[in-house]
Amino acid sequence: MGTGYMGRILTVDLTTGDIQEELIPDDVYEKYLSGIGLAAYVLYHRIPPGADPLGSDNILGFVSGLLTGTGSLFAGRWMVAGKSPLTGGWGDANCGGTFSPAIKRCGYDGIFFRGISDKPVYLHIENGTARLCDASHLWGTDAVEAEKLLTREHGPRSRVAVIGPSGENLSLISGICNDRGRIAARSGLGAVMGSKKLKAVVLSGAKRIPVHNRNEIKRLSRKCNKWVQFQPPFIPGSLTSYVGAFMRIMPTVLAQDGMLYKTLLRKWGTGSMNQISIEMGDAPIKNWKGSNRDFGPKKSFTTNPDVFTDAENIKYHCYACPLGCGGICSMTGKYTETHKPEYETVLALGGLCMNEDVNSLFQLNETLNRAGMDTISAGATVAFAIECYEEGILTKEDTGGLELTWGNAGAIMTLIDKMIRRDGIGDILADGSHRAARKIGKGSEQFVVHAGGQEPAMHDGRNDPGFALHYSVEPAPGRHTIGAGLYYEMFQLWKKIKGLPKVSPLYFKKTKYVADEEKAITAAACSKFMNVLNGAGLCMFGSFIGANRVPTFDWLNAATGWNKTPEEYMEIGERVQTLRQAFNVKQGIEPKDFKISGRAFGDPPLLDGANKGRTVALDEMMAGYWEQFGWDTRTGKPGTECMTRLGIEAR
Repeated sequence: MGTGYMGRILTVDLTTGDIQEELIPDDVYEKYLSGIGLAAYVLYHRIPPGADPLGSDNILGFVSGLLTGTGSLFAGRWMVAGKSPLTGGWGDANCGGTFSPAIKRCGYDGIFFRGISDKPVYLHIENGTARLCDASHLWGTDAVEAEKLLTREHGPRSRVAVIGPSGENLSLISGICNDRGRIAARSGLGAVMGSKKLKAVVLSGAKRIPVHNRNEIKRLSRKCNKWVQFQPPFIPGSLTSYVGAFMRIMPTVLAQDGMLYKTLLRKWGTGSMNQISIEMGDAPIKNWKGSNRDFGPKKSFTTNPDVFTDAENIKYHCYACPLGCGGICSMTGKYTETHKPEYETVLALGGLCMNEDVNSLFQLNETLNRAGMDTISAGATVAFAIECYEEGILTKEDTGGLELTWGNAGAIMTLIDKMIRRDGIGDILADGSHRAARKIGKGSEQFVVHAGGQEPAMHDGRNDPGFALHYSVEPAPGRHTIGAGLYYEMFQLWKKIKGLPKVSPLYFKKTKYVADEEKAITAAACSKFMNVLNGAGLCMFGSFIGANRVPTFDWLNAATGWNKTPEEYMEIGERVQTLRQAFNVKQGIEPKDFKISGRAFGDPPLLDGANKGRTVALDEMMAGYWEQFGWDTRTGKPGTECMTRLGIEAR
């Protein structure tokens, strides 16, 4: 056993019922950390080329982070990874809550499933014993109710990861839930779990997590926490749209220190950015063809952050998080309580669909959480369907009588329910907009906004080209949780890592759209750093406070006893990124095909609103990014020289 990590994984063959512990050599952790790096190492070597994502050869891995349970702050993230049925390549999803430390307290850094059970089962680990249990009585229950039943049976200290009806029905936009509906939503991995007839993973462990220098970790965490607790006053939520409007009209950009965003997160959560993002052009509107003028302050006022915090009964923190951006809200309707809707949920089901009915946003949030369906992809798919209806491609007969018009909250709620149950038109839409367009045809393809088959998040690359770039070049495409120009500003990596460009405190907006070497360097740095964070189990939001305030590299050294430099950790991040890209190539993916739809990067450009006339030089940016990793600049494929330099054995 090492320090910081447990040194072993659990492998479960659902076809045979065989469960085995497996030791992982120390050098694997030194090369890949844990978390996403460990998952990449296992899946790259063990999933064969051409594996059916919903077949027995696919492997689904639940992994914790190297820093989880060590006393490091923000180290409560867990990840699930496998071959994505949505993109056909590398798939991963990230979630907070309390499940991550439970994996390590059972004695493992990861739990990996292959094969397919002949009946619904769940894995239960308690007191060092792992067994598969019958889940027939749970099949068909939503994620929240299934978790309640499992914790009632195995005790309130049990931690549960579970799928809802969406995963059971093999929706390719389904995820995996914990903590009453918090969801690892992206990549369609809930469908992988459903295809394996695996309803849940239930963990009850009490093993001690080894740490090299616990006192040093405590010292570093106390110092970091002082930055977290600093909380200056800020304007009321009703005025946030004016902040966004001011940022829109200014010809210059003030580089963002993450302490400002931390202040917003602590006050309101991610919803703090709802109206700001709409007004400044960060939030896509009306299936990416609209602008802030279509969903202006009067329409978007129902999504101002005070609306959500006013409904908040209690705030909550993820494991090891001093920030506490989550909350439980009350509401009226079928459900009376839900997690505070996140920014992505509000914009995907709100502005993207022109929906200004805030109560429907609360209800949709809870409905989708219980079903285990990704709110980003669900909202984007509904917006696609509405535009198809508007263009006459879908008719009332196709929709089962629904008037799929912009902002029709009742129709949106009914359509989401149909998608969860795979009823009528919902059966076509349940696999996301890209798959739906293939089935619908009739020119509907032009209304799909996707990257490699996955709907992008609610951050517009025409406002920050870094989003368009990362949507297109990441091994798991369409993701907003990796990099952007804004992220690089907040990470402030140049303060810890030699040679990285320093951001000017004030710069002209037009410079964001120049595809130069500096942008390629900063984008690659974001990808590398996020692989380090995801290998450590750290939260991106906490890390926005800045690399000089959140001691990621020092925590890792204190936990493990290593003496690696920040540059050496960034090389680990580069190795993990290359291995994930190599996984895609092994599975027959052409990385250049992940390029996001033209509408999302300004081809053609908008004629109105905050992003009027803006087009991102995406091809040039993609080539520059690939060059930073030593990959082929035309195809995005890692070559032999790159793999050899990083010590990766080609398979």
